[in-house]
Amino acid sequence: MNITTADHTHAEAWDAYVATSPQASFYHRFGWRQVNDATLAHRSYYLIALDGSRIVGVFPFVQVKSLLFGNLGCSMPFVNYGGPCADSPEIEQRLLDRAREITHELELKYLEIRSRRHLGDALPCGTHKVSVTLALPSDPDVLWKTFKTGHRQDIRRAYKNGFVAQFGGADLLDPFYEVLSESWRNLGTPLYNRHYFRKVVETFPGSTRVCVVFDGNEPAAAAFDGIHGDTIEGMWMGAKAKYRDRLVSYVLYWELIKQAAESGARHFHFGRSTAESGSETFKKKWTASVTQLYWHYILPPGAQMPALNVDNARYRKAIDIWQRLPIGLTQFVGPSIARCIP
Repeated sequence: MNITTADHTHAEAWDAYVATSPQASFYHRFGWRQVNDATLAHRSYYLIALDGSRIVGVFPFVQVKSLLFGNLGCSMPFVNYGGPCADSPEIEQRLLDRAREITHELELKYLEIRSRRHLGDALPCGTHKVSVTLALPSDPDVLWKTFKTGHRQDIRRAYKNGFVAQFGGADLLDPFYEVLSESWRNLGTPLYNRHYFRKVVETFPGSTRVCVVFDGNEPAAAAFDGIHGDTIEGMWMGAKAKYRDRLVSYVLYWELIKQAAESGARHFHFGRSTAESGSETFKKKWTASVTQLYWHYILPPGAQMPALNVDNARYRKAIDIWQRLPIGLTQFVGPSIARCIP
C-alpha cells in the first residue's frame, strides 16, 4: 500500500471512492481542492492510500496560512467537517501518520481534524461541537404531525406574514449574499467573497441548492445547501434582524426540510452547532437528533490545543467592533479576514 498526495489525475477515482464510503461526506469531494485553492489562495494536501491502483483511503486537508492567525492546517476548513476515510483502521492510521509528517514539514501550529468519529485517544480531542440531523420521511406531512403543537403554530404564524420561498442556484446568489452579509455581520463574523459561493455552485453542478425567503421583493432569509447521496447538507444560512420577530427562520427551515423530503432525500443535516447553544436548541425543535463531533488535533511536541473560536475571550472585543461596522465596509474588508479563519 502506498500513501501519496493526489493530483488532478486522481479526481475521478477519488470522487468515486467518496461516493461509496460510509465515512465520507460532501466535504470530502475532490472539487473542494479547486474551490479553496482558486478562491481563497490556500494550498491543499489530498492524501490518498493506494492498494496497487485501487483507492482504499483518502484524507483531505488544507494549509491556512496568514499573518493574522499563523500557519494552520484543517480538515476541512470553512465547512462542517472532514477527516480521514479508509477501508480499515490500519489504513486510516497510515493516513494520519503521513499527515503528521506533513504537519512537521510545513511547521504548522496544528492540524485540526473535524471528524464525525472519534479517531482514538492518541490525538487530543475537543467535544464542543455537535451535529444535528433530521431523518426524513418521503411525505412531509408525516413529519409535520411529529412536531409539537406550539412548534406547528409558530410555523403557521410565520407563513401568515406573507413570506415566499424560492429555490435555485447561481441565480439566487445575489439575494443570498445580501442576507448573509447582514446576518454574519450581526454575529461578528467576516464573510467570504461572492466569488467563493459562485465557485462552489460551479464546481458542484447539480449538487447544490440555494433557497431565499422573500418579503415582497426583499430577501429576508437565505440558505445554501449541498447534496451528497441521500443527504441534504446545510452549509450556510442566515436571516435579517428585522424579520426575526416575524419568525422568518421558521419558513426558511420548513421550506428546506419539505423540499428535501419531496426530492427523495432521507436526511437533512442542519449543520454543526456549539453544544448546548441556542442554535442547537432551535434545531432540536424540528425533532432532529444530535450526535457528538470530535475536533482532533495533530500538534507539535509540547503544544496545547488551540482556542481559535468565537467563545475565546481574546476575540470578544474584535467581534463586538465588527458587529457595529457598516455592512458595506464588512463586505469590502471581510473576505480578506474570512479566508484566514478556518
